[in-house]
Order: sequence, then C-alpha cells, then structure tokens
Amino acid sequence: MKKVTSIKEMQKIIKGFQREGKSIGLIPTMGYLHEGHLTLAKKARSQNDIVVMSVFVNPLQFGENEDLATYPRNLERDMQLAAEVKVDYLFHPAAEEMFPQKQAITMHVEERTERLCGASRPGHFDGVVVVVSKLFNIIQPERAYFGKKDAQQLAVIDLLVKNLNFPIELIAVDTVRESDGLAKSSRNVFLTEIERKEAAVLFESLQAAEAIITEGEKNTARIIDVMKTMLHEKTSGEVDYIEVLSYPELQPSDEVNGVIIIALAVKFTKARLIDNIIITA
Repeated sequence: MKKVTSIKEMQKIIKGFQREGKSIGLIPTMGYLHEGHLTLAKKARSQNDIVVMSVFVNPLQFGENEDLATYPRNLERDMQLAAEVKVDYLFHPAAEEMFPQKQAITMHVEERTERLCGASRPGHFDGVVVVVSKLFNIIQPERAYFGKKDAQQLAVIDLLVKNLNFPIELIAVDTVRESDGLAKSSRNVFLTEIERKEAAVLFESLQAAEAIITEGEKNTARIIDVMKTMLHEKTSGEVDYIEVLSYPELQPSDEVNGVIIIALAVKFTKARLIDNIIITA
C-alpha cells in the first residue's frame, strides 16, 4: 500500500489506472479506523481493481463548539489496518492541501438535513458535501462506500450524486457492531466503563421498536415512547433525539409505512453516539 498526500500525485495515479481501464473504489474516512471502516474496504476490494481509502479530518463539517481538535487520530495505525485489508492507496492530504486558500465556492444542502443530526449541526452537511465532492473529483471512482450507521450522511450523499450527476455507484454497507450490539464508532473510546455497558441499550431500543412494528404497531409516537422509556430507565445518557422517518427522504409521518429509518442519538459524558436501523414497515 502507498500513502499519497498530494492531490496532483493522486490524480496522476488515477489517470494511469483509467487509461488501463481499471475500476476504482473509494472509501472516504476521517481516520481512526475501526472494523466498520475495514468492512467497507473489504467490500471495495471484492468489487474493484484498485481501492483508495481517504483519511482526512474535514474541518468544514465541525461547528464552533465541536470536537475538531480532540477528534481521535492515529495515522500509523490507520496505515497498518488499511494495508491488512489490501487497500492500494491511502490518500491523506493536509488541510492546507485540500484548502490552499479560503473556500470561495460553497455548497448548501436544501433537503434531508433539517432533522436527525442535521437539526443540531447547522452547516455540517454543507461541509460534508464540499469535501466529498472534492474527493469524487480527485479519485473519480466507479464506486464509493459508506456505512449505514451514518444513514443521514448516506442519504445526503445519495442526493449529491443524483443532483450533480456524479457517475458513481454508492454502495451502502450494513453497520458493524460489537458483540453486545453497540455500533462500532471512533467515539466509543470516550465512554467510561459504566457508559460502555449502558451503550448497548441503544441497539436494544431499536430492536424493541422493530419488534412492536412487526407485531402491528404503526403509530410513530408510541414507537418513540417505547424507545425513550428504555433509554431513560437503562442508561445515564441524555437522549438528543429519537425519530422515525421515511428513508432516504427523511420525512416525518404519524404512521409508519414503506421504507423507514428508526434513528437515535444519545449524549454521554464525553461521547455523543448515534445509531439506526432501516426497515420496511
């Protein structure tokens, strides 16, 4: 595996593979890799001639009071893990390389951002689509890989690809979980020992919601109440949101119908965790 830090060098490499007719898969990440990222890479490896993983902590998607400075980073470990799953190129540009001057052209996402994480993080997804667009233009992949854990991000990228006509196939990969159901996340390292045990309840509450829907419950408010009660009784975390929405449109309804996402966010002492399931009701 080769690390590349220059945009021009990365583009030169990509053009060579394009001339040879080789397919390229991209896994965009912010690093501090865990099994979820590696599962995306394995999927990409099975479907493409060349696999590129980007590691870039995107400053545009962090708000004033968010954790850009403390976001976990370990490039040496990332490189080792990426090599183990046979990534060909690790693209790791500096912020100054991606943004050599002030970003004079901005992007704004009008849909799929007003709920879930987007409600409390204004401008977050605007920053996401800028950097993802830059990565798509630099790498020019046939396929790009995203985890379903960040389902709102996936829905926004889906909109980006369709609205801007990127000739890219989005591959959505199921959430990778710990043995107790907790979704793998770089932020899990910030949980205390007690919080780590409590965090398993997040997925349990999603399973409880799915179970009552399967049994015939259609009322969105009652589904949310079941989850909220579980989280209040079994965790010390603060519920940021619980929502049941259409997917990928992310629109609310009093009654569940069709493809829906059941999503939540819970704040612990030093970590805000998200999780979701996407089902057909």
